Amino acid sequence: MKPTSISAIFMLFWALSFFLVLPFRLQSRDGNSGPIRGQAESAPPSFSFGRTAKWTTVVALVLFGLYYANYVNGWIPVEDFDLVHAAHADGQ
Repeated sequence: MKPTSISAIFMLFWALSFFLVLPFRLQSRDGNSGPIRGQAESAPPSFSFGRTAKWTTVVALVLFGLYYANYVNGWIPVEDFDLVHAAHADGQ
């Protein structure tokens, strides 16, 4: 696999992982501090992009590592995902 392919696929895993990690570790607002004017009641009181990016990178590395190990070892071949061809073969 080319380095450009590796980096592009990793970026896809990173973007997917960002949305998976985003809802975790959110803290609800305590009773004493109200929302800032113009802010939704459901908005988190603070958000740390650095912490979220760190956890996203860890999750993306694990997921990409599993993907690459499957690519090298061929545990789940591409043919297992060929649902269109399997549907046509059953109909004939």
